[in-house]
Amino acid sequence: MPWQQISVVSDQKTAPQLSDFFSETGAVSVTYIDAEDHPVYEPLPGETKLWHQTRVIALYEMDAETELIKQILHDYTPLEIAHSWHLEILEDQVWERSWMEHFKPTKFGKRLWVCPSDQQVEEDTTVIMTLDPGLAFGTGTHPTTAQCLEWLANHSMDNKSIVDYGCGSGILAMAGVLLGAGHADCIDIDPQALEATHSNAEKNRVSQHIHCFLPEQFSSNQYDLVMANILAGPLIELAGTISSLLKPNGHLLLSGILLEQAEDVINAYQQHKVSFAPLQHQEEWCMLEGYLTAK
Repeated sequence: MPWQQISVVSDQKTAPQLSDFFSETGAVSVTYIDAEDHPVYEPLPGETKLWHQTRVIALYEMDAETELIKQILHDYTPLEIAHSWHLEILEDQVWERSWMEHFKPTKFGKRLWVCPSDQQVEEDTTVIMTLDPGLAFGTGTHPTTAQCLEWLANHSMDNKSIVDYGCGSGILAMAGVLLGAGHADCIDIDPQALEATHSNAEKNRVSQHIHCFLPEQFSSNQYDLVMANILAGPLIELAGTISSLLKPNGHLLLSGILLEQAEDVINAYQQHKVSFAPLQHQEEWCMLEGYLTAK
């Protein structure tokens, strides 16, 4: 069945109002994309960050009266706030599969492949992780995650204990376990992220080694490797909490940090006896590798 797709450009303040308007007039889905090719950094779980100029896209069934919707919209909001109206007819397709055509198997280091379920690879001496788009989506393609996966693939994980703080889809914890870690605890404030992590762990047959917690459910422990791929602000706020999870001489991976934010993050963790190796970066994103000095 074909669909009618309406797109309108708005600002970040008005975009949510337009989303409500489209939903109230029968849209089956509403999404946001950048209208000016400006980056927006990964939001916190449950948070929606918008671009200064945001394209709001609404999908309607074919019997929707789009001309009437257009007229109501122009009566509802000033043209300078909602402009660049565009209507097109889309043929039906499996949207997730369509997106996944652009998600190809990716190798990290010498030992780790991340693959969609329908594009597996066979290579001796490597580990294969199966991951598909879904809740708390994350496949390792973003530099913040890719740098962590490279580090994991290039270091021994044998029998290590791991915590993934802000786990998202669980990709880092699963990579660690598949590469030999004995146990991984995953913590996230978003129940959907924990659901995604559990589902992905089952798909990769490592669920017996991975346990998921909301922060209030988690009993603090100490680990050989602590990973937090979130954002600079939360990393700084949680510096004491995250540092306390490290065993003496344990390793710390912090990611989701822009190059200009690295110094502030380093300063926050140095106050908790964490020392850092020279930072690594990919594009404008960096990863910090730290360790807790023995007391």
